Amino acid sequence: MFNKLKILAAKSAIKYIKNHNIIGIGSGTTISNFIDLLYTEKKNIIGIVSASRSSTKKLQKYNFNIYQINKVKKIGIYFDSADEINHKMQMIKGGGAALTNEKIISSFSDLFICMIDESKYVKNLGILHPVPIEIIPLAEKFIIKQLSYLGAIVKKRINTITEHGNIILDVYNLNLCEPLKIEKYINNIPGVVTVGLFTQRCADIIIIGKHNNTVSIINKKI
Repeated sequence: MFNKLKILAAKSAIKYIKNHNIIGIGSGTTISNFIDLLYTEKKNIIGIVSASRSSTKKLQKYNFNIYQINKVKKIGIYFDSADEINHKMQMIKGGGAALTNEKIISSFSDLFICMIDESKYVKNLGILHPVPIEIIPLAEKFIIKQLSYLGAIVKKRINTITEHGNIILDVYNLNLCEPLKIEKYINNIPGVVTVGLFTQRCADIIIIGKHNNTVSIINKKI
């Protein structure tokens, strides 16, 4: 059921592709669906910056040009999904452990389009999903201690090593009434590589696939 809604959102996102654009691509099931649809726009895309090995592998299957982020001057549009997103366009991301690359590429992009099924659109962040953090393994105990001051419950993600050779901590029980403050606090803990709170670089457009087979599009309020 939810995959159908993800495909609805992905189909609607295709129209934002501009001719001869370099675009960014995230990771996950919604992005996998998006890549299948993206093939129809191949002639209008110069190249793609990919956030994960799984996305890169699928893009190569369709013979897209894959660019390293350090080799491009700008990225016009970044397409991704979210574990949760609120009405302020703030997100929790990182369920697929690609949060570091996703945050870098989205921050380098002019426009961030987030495609979701309606279950991911929430009033308050952190109710359904933990906040992932990519950390340097050496700092694990220290970081868990610092997070305990927030009242957090921390679980190391089992059998997960990121593309950068780090580990993921999933953080539960965070008070995310002010997620920007929490993002800054966690980012400042030595040994943290990236926290999966996207509140400084929010989405610019949310595309929501809904159960009534319609799509809702929400644009960032300036």
